[in-house]
Amino acid sequence: MAEEQPSEEQVREQLEEELRRLKVSDLLVQTLYTVSALGYRRMGEEDRDLEQAKLAIEALRAVVPVLEGTLPAEMIRDLNQVTADMQLAYAKAASEQPSEEPES
Repeated sequence: MAEEQPSEEQVREQLEEELRRLKVSDLLVQTLYTVSALGYRRMGEEDRDLEQAKLAIEALRAVVPVLEGTLPAEMIRDLNQVTADMQLAYAKAASEQPSEEPES
C-alpha cells in the first residue's frame, strides 16, 4: 500500500510546531557551523575563494560574541577555536596564492 501524503494543512501545522520549539541560538549555532564548513572549503585548492573564506571568518568573529551568555562556555570556546583555526588556515592559503608579478 502506498503511504498517504500529508495535506498542506498538516505540513503547515508541523512546520509551525517546529518553529515554536526552535531557538534563535540553536539556529545561529547551526548557521555558524555551516559557514565554517563553507569557509574551510573556500580555502581548499579545488574551490579556493579567499574573499569568501574571509567573509566566513568575519561572520564567525561577529556572531560568536553575541552568543556568549546564551550558550555553554565550552560551546563558545569551541566556536572561538574554530574561528582561530580558520584564521590560521586562511593565512596559510593566502601565503600559497601565487603573486601576480608584472611582466617585463
